[in-house]
Amino acid sequence: MTQPRSPGSRPLDGIRVLEVGQLLAGPFAGCILGYFGAEVIKVEPRGGDPLRNWRVLREGTSLWWYSLARNKKSVTIDLNTEGGRGLLRRLAVKCDVLIENFKPGTMEKWGLGPEALKVLNPELIYARISGYGQSGPYAAKPGFASVCEAVGGLRYLNGFEDRPPVRPNLSLGDSLAGLHAALGVLLAMVARLRRRAAGGQVVDAAIYESVFNMLEAVVPEYDGAGVVRGPSGSTITGIVPSNTYRCSDGKYVVIGANADSLFRRLMHAIGRPDLADDPRLANNAGRVAHEQEIDAAIAAWTSAHPAAHVLATLDAASVPGGPINSVADMVADPHFNARGLFQDVTVDGRPLKVPAMAPLLAQTPGRTDRAGPKLGEHTDEVLGSLLGLSVEERARLRQEGAI
Repeated sequence: MTQPRSPGSRPLDGIRVLEVGQLLAGPFAGCILGYFGAEVIKVEPRGGDPLRNWRVLREGTSLWWYSLARNKKSVTIDLNTEGGRGLLRRLAVKCDVLIENFKPGTMEKWGLGPEALKVLNPELIYARISGYGQSGPYAAKPGFASVCEAVGGLRYLNGFEDRPPVRPNLSLGDSLAGLHAALGVLLAMVARLRRRAAGGQVVDAAIYESVFNMLEAVVPEYDGAGVVRGPSGSTITGIVPSNTYRCSDGKYVVIGANADSLFRRLMHAIGRPDLADDPRLANNAGRVAHEQEIDAAIAAWTSAHPAAHVLATLDAASVPGGPINSVADMVADPHFNARGLFQDVTVDGRPLKVPAMAPLLAQTPGRTDRAGPKLGEHTDEVLGSLLGLSVEERARLRQEGAI
């Protein structure tokens, strides 16, 4: 399975991943691993991953698909057939990692759970992503990111106190779960490599726990002081100044000057040396107590100037500030381009930009080799070269509906 690393290769070259999941969380974990060199074999039902038809389409295929499924090999297998399940068992023997994000119990129902596959491949790292994890009273509940973001505490903190909680226009919980699953896979690889674990192990990533992991000091503040942190609009509780401000041209900027020296520099830059030297505002605790006064002073300044002037003034004073970028702004931004955050793929002879993936590694960087594949594009290649199935055997499996 695992091959030795050659000079100049990516960190996961030689690692083979079997991705058995749909939509976002599992495929995002696979996308990360594939970007950094793993060979990712994506198992799709014969109708394809539903993501192929989500959101903005070009010639019948989601543009999102070409990014999320980049670098992967598409193999169609119907896991509702015994022939399909047999193929998955054989593929699992050839792989280092399996990623699945079905409802808990689904893989066991098919005879493909971790205990069953461990008998065939003791070294297999089995990553499972679900709404609420593989154990506990909520394990059997269906869990989408939208719901799990609420259960995990994120939605409670979003928005304004006098309005319903809001969500970012993204499936953030799914992406966070995919990140945690990928991290868990890498940790399990290290444990396996150093023999801290007896071969492979199960990585249990839950969407609600991935969101819960982002809550900073919310738990100790509640337990130690009885404080229930709630929504704070465009500010952040207990840190001042850090807010969004409207400029004279209608654009918004974000300013964060919550360190003592930054606050003084900001006040001098906006023509308020009286506030810079005010002993009441010398530290963050004092600024929190007088947040409205400080925000009013900053807002009065930004509202008198266009955003470009505001940002130039902040840069000159070495105060953190920035625009609120749309995707059009980011694509045109010289810094994004200098950092290589857009990579070009070709889809049916036409170019398409996809986002690069962080982090940037100096010696073994990740890369996008190709766009997401056509449905079943690699079925014959994988089943033929990896499993040694003949043309006749593949034809029989197609006739039986297994592939």
